[in-house]
Amino acid sequence: MIIIGCDYHPGFQQIAFVDTDSGEWNERKLGHREEAEQFYRQLQVRGKKVRVGMEASGHARWFERLLTELQFELWIGDAAEIRTKRVRKQKTDRQDAELLLRLLIEEPLSTNLGSGRGKSGSAATALASASAGADAHAHHEPVARAGIERRSAA
Repeated sequence: MIIIGCDYHPGFQQIAFVDTDSGEWNERKLGHREEAEQFYRQLQVRGKKVRVGMEASGHARWFERLLTELQFELWIGDAAEIRTKRVRKQKTDRQDAELLLRLLIEEPLSTNLGSGRGKSGSAATALASASAGADAHAHHEPVARAGIERRSAA
């Protein structure tokens, strides 16, 4: 599986990612839309399972639709919750992407969070699943704690 922490901006995204099979770790800055779309489509061609974690953003609808089309998992977290997990106060796009990746790796997240079984104060409460398997009629469904949501990307 490839796990990606994505610090999303309207014009680009800074990502940190790891291949859990090989242990390979990398980071990149992807321009929107062409470069980012090409990157994610190449992952699909490789046939690997992919999980992407990012902060909630109103500017990311095209990106959410792309991940749904590719059948990748999308975990969306509340920026304020994620910020509480940051150790260093200095904030950079690179550090934000690495933090999102760390939250996805430290405590494997599952769709069980959607049924309200997340652990309070844990990484699981900072990010919530928005995978293609989410209820298609639940555009915004509160889960686990205030500010966390499971969003259908369709």
